[in-house]
Amino acid sequence: MTELVLASGSAIRAQLLTNAGVAFRVRTAPVDEETIKASLLAEDTLPREIADALAEAKARRVGMKEPAAFTLGCDQVLDLDGTLLSKAETREQAAEHLRRLSGQTHKLFAAAVIFHEARPIWRFIGEARLSARTLSSEGIEAYLDRNWPEVGQSVGAYQIEAEGSRLFSRIDGDYFSILGLPLLPLLTFLTDRGVIAH
Repeated sequence: MTELVLASGSAIRAQLLTNAGVAFRVRTAPVDEETIKASLLAEDTLPREIADALAEAKARRVGMKEPAAFTLGCDQVLDLDGTLLSKAETREQAAEHLRRLSGQTHKLFAAAVIFHEARPIWRFIGEARLSARTLSSEGIEAYLDRNWPEVGQSVGAYQIEAEGSRLFSRIDGDYFSILGLPLLPLLTFLTDRGVIAH
């Protein structure tokens, strides 16, 4: 049976796989995401394609060292009217992101790529649309009082699986993609390839 390697340090992605009963191990390798992203933006690359390229870069980085395994690389991109928001590095930046999302609808693209024998053999891009309620400055600060720095691990500075759900009035699309992993298509692929049992 082919081994699955998760090329991500994301706790929520690991938890999703564990909850689904998938055996895997984690091996991360540094990828200069900001440089890749800046280069793609300079070429007017679409946000969903940027997510895909970043996921492939991570899968490739680890997969070239583990050619016999199925190496899973993932990435998520937040698109707010053509502007990409990355993870907030400071609480002030998180507050600014939430102010920008307030009263707006944005898209999340969650890409997954599997590398095997030195090439990508599977890819999928999940999409969701999230409409944020109008958020007051006081509400944003109170939310960050309760949830910073944990929400700094997520693009948009919210975690939909936790209190972040209270920030939204409507969500359309795949829940697992919001969490950063298009789980159901991935499970179908792993089942078809015999990595997990039927």
